[in-house]
Amino acid sequence: MKAKNLYCLLALGAGSMAFASNASAQDVVVDDESVAVTEFTCDNTNRHFQSWRNNWFIQLGAGINQPFVERGMNGAKAPGHAVHRENMTVTYNIGVGHWFSPYLGFRLNGFAGALHWNNPVAEGQNGWSKAKHLNGQAELMWDASNSIAGVNPNRVVSVIPFVGIGADYTWGLANDPGTNIKRGNSGKIRNTSWTLPVSAGIQFRFRLCKVVDFFAEARASFYGDNWLGCSYGRPIEANVAAVGGFNFNINGRTWETYNECESMAQLAQLNNEVNTLRAENLAEAQTIAALQSQLPCPEVVEKDCPETPLLTSVRFTINSDEIMPTEEVNIYNMAEWLKANPSQKIVICGYADKDTGTSEYNMGLSQRRADAVYNQLTKKYGINPDRLIVKYDGSDVQPYSTNDWNRIVIFTAK
Repeated sequence: MKAKNLYCLLALGAGSMAFASNASAQDVVVDDESVAVTEFTCDNTNRHFQSWRNNWFIQLGAGINQPFVERGMNGAKAPGHAVHRENMTVTYNIGVGHWFSPYLGFRLNGFAGALHWNNPVAEGQNGWSKAKHLNGQAELMWDASNSIAGVNPNRVVSVIPFVGIGADYTWGLANDPGTNIKRGNSGKIRNTSWTLPVSAGIQFRFRLCKVVDFFAEARASFYGDNWLGCSYGRPIEANVAAVGGFNFNINGRTWETYNECESMAQLAQLNNEVNTLRAENLAEAQTIAALQSQLPCPEVVEKDCPETPLLTSVRFTINSDEIMPTEEVNIYNMAEWLKANPSQKIVICGYADKDTGTSEYNMGLSQRRADAVYNQLTKKYGINPDRLIVKYDGSDVQPYSTNDWNRIVIFTAK
């Protein structure tokens, strides 16, 4: 289990070096193996991210608009570019949008309503014309407040400029003689138009609660000269609008933050854990090698010959009650001896090293070691439990002067 954890941490430690933009490394040598201890530098900047499902909004609004156009007859200058109250009409707005980041968003925006504009029908006379139109825009939005003053999803007032491009369908144009655009060679005056306007404007957003904002925006859409069925005067015509309404934020406005310095600190900590585990692994390997060098050669016990007890032992590693594979032969030999001497009973006595652990802890550890050997003899080799006596002396009794040898279970004849 420890080896698996070690490999995982080694992989994470290697990944930490790949993520670091500026890193310097020192090498710690453990048994001729180089272990990288990496120090990272980072800019301590919070970066924001989100799921694509978040930060969608629906916009509903209404306002007024007025076209600014130039129309006339016989070279007379039209007064259509002036602002007149009777030319202001109601426009209705619906839109849906998504904020890709705290700074940039995208909106599909639609407007519909009637249009009134000045239109002299003869030189020296003023009149007005009307039509209806639908306008759809694809707009790029920029949250200037988040960009300049820092990201704050709970900001009360936000300033949001935007630009866009779209399509406009206008119908019901008045049939004015002389200046109107005709449909092909038929002589019929065109009373509808398709145009591709561009738009620009600025929105002020006021936070009412987590999911609802009030907005007010001023916008202008710019058209070619044939927008309202007449080509005259300046080549660009415009429709200016002031709109207000509500944004409904789906799941509110939320952003997750990420700071690379926090991740770098975690990766550096994992790197240090790699170093520690590798050092511990080396120490345990050395302990196992030392124990293996002390093991006696196993003796083969004949079933029909031993007439005296076979005094042997089972050794354990530090703080462990698990029987090592190298010790299985000693338990097997003891089981075979007991089968060859069916009237013989033995004592299984567990011990612990007094240099590690408290006396109370070692008493429990020695009991677990003795129980492990007892269970092996009874369950694996079928020895009658009545022939086995379990004892445990902890670290209060040390059979050997070399402390490491006292992590042991010893068999004696009863």
